[in-house]
Amino acid sequence: MNPMQYYGTGRRKSAVARVYLRPGNGQFIVNRKPLDEYFPEEVHRALVRQPLIQTQTMGSYNVLVNVSGGGLVGQAGAVRHGLARALERVPDGQHRPVLKKAGLLTRDARTVERKKYGQPGARRRFQYSKR
Repeated sequence: MNPMQYYGTGRRKSAVARVYLRPGNGQFIVNRKPLDEYFPEEVHRALVRQPLIQTQTMGSYNVLVNVSGGGLVGQAGAVRHGLARALERVPDGQHRPVLKKAGLLTRDARTVERKKYGQPGARRRFQYSKR
């Protein structure tokens, strides 16, 4: 492992992202594709870039991400969480309070509720018939 590399694992719903942060010129690669190609929606790209914008480190790191599981929204959230955790490990120690205040270090625990037996979904019930 490169000594000037920082790592963070991010999770959201059923998506898991492994984020590697290296000093560089702002290159952002997700699953061997550029960020704009992997996340075509601007909403997802903005979500992913949030930790870099909050810490004002937009062009100073190259970000390499491996993400799997879930859909695009969950993956974008997982990348954001992993990126925030990687930035937290940068030794200057100034990023943690900023990321913490923005709520980027907290794992979003909301996941799909399990389906219960005797009913068609997690909360949905079969139609009640009086007669």
